Amino acid sequence: QVQLVESGGGLVQAGDSLRLSCAASGSIFRINSMGWYRQAPGKQRELVAGITSGGGTNYADSVKGRFTISRDNAKTTMYLQMNSLKPEDTAVYYCKVDLWVTGTMRYGSYWGQGTQVTVSS
Repeated sequence: QVQLVESGGGLVQAGDSLRLSCAASGSIFRINSMGWYRQAPGKQRELVAGITSGGGTNYADSVKGRFTISRDNAKTTMYLQMNSLKPEDTAVYYCKVDLWVTGTMRYGSYWGQGTQVTVSS
């Protein structure tokens, strides 16, 4: 089994910063790409930022220059540094990891449980 544990959400004021973490563990042979998504009430889930196994990154236009995605050297933990937060950043943030499972070598996408980020004006 694969487990993704997210942490770091909370209630902050506009202009504040937060750092989200997503730790992957379990029967992981190798992680490919990782990403952060968010879903606000009444809206579809959207990609916030992604990072490839080679370290390449991409960001939604709405967060460019404010958010930074990174991963640790072991490449099993991913972070999202969120600066200059705005009320429109309020959403449940999910991590997604694409990986191969040990043993079966099955490739699939796994999602975290989500962490709430609320930005007050």
